[in-house]
Amino acid sequence: MHCRLYLIPCLLLVCLIAASQPESYPGMRTLRLYSSHTSFPDTGRLQGHVYDSVLYDVTNHYMDSSVMMVVPPGLKMSGTVDLIFWFHGWRNNIDSALYRYRLASQFLASNRNAVLVLSETAKNSPDSYGGRLEQPGTFHGLVDDVLNELKKEKLVPAKCATGDILISGHSGAYRVMARILKNGGVRINGVALFDALYAETDLFDSWIQSNIANKFFDIYTNEGGTDQESVLMMNRLKKEDISVAFFEEAAFGLPALQSNRIVFVHSTRAHNDIISEPDYFRMVIESSPFFEAIK
Repeated sequence: MHCRLYLIPCLLLVCLIAASQPESYPGMRTLRLYSSHTSFPDTGRLQGHVYDSVLYDVTNHYMDSSVMMVVPPGLKMSGTVDLIFWFHGWRNNIDSALYRYRLASQFLASNRNAVLVLSETAKNSPDSYGGRLEQPGTFHGLVDDVLNELKKEKLVPAKCATGDILISGHSGAYRVMARILKNGGVRINGVALFDALYAETDLFDSWIQSNIANKFFDIYTNEGGTDQESVLMMNRLKKEDISVAFFEEAAFGLPALQSNRIVFVHSTRAHNDIISEPDYFRMVIESSPFFEAIK
């Protein structure tokens, strides 16, 4: 009886350790760099950030300028390289988001000739402020830094240029994504919001209308206000004679993404449960007309 009592916490510890291990796949390669074109440090958070009477200090939450890249096996050496960016939400970081939402496995399963990029924003903080990435041209600099790192590692040719770009994100990532669309200085082909349309709707709307080839995806839940904002955006787009496809989650799948430019999906699931299982991030990548499959 005493042996069983001692074993229970040990087994729990083993399970927790196993659950925290990084995703790893045959041929998968991850790169890290520090870039001066990430969100922080930034003058807007020199004193940290207070939320619900708690101070999130500069040192632990607003100093990390890390960028992580996931490179698939078989990435083709060609004249351009496509990039898929993910921006995490509140109380997360690039590592926790990558593993919690199985972003690497979903990206690799899509078998697309592109590189997944995660750039640190407010680290483990309840904060949507995008720091330097909200400023004109900063995202352009980040894209250049990613491209130069890939060249340095000889994963792309020396004269390789940036190809198509998808930006995606969860929850509080909406703000930095919207400001990138406005000020980034780089052509962006696709946007995917995972329960993230809290505000900045006019910026997403303007981007949709800027090019008839732009693809937009928004899945929203009943939590926190994204439902109201998503319905308002759909109605606004319809008034502007822009075709919008709406689905309840039970009727939604890959064909809906493949056959529609602008897709809204309503989910009754929880805020953190709408990225994987089913793997909607993978579906967004697979359905994009911009990314080629690795053959």
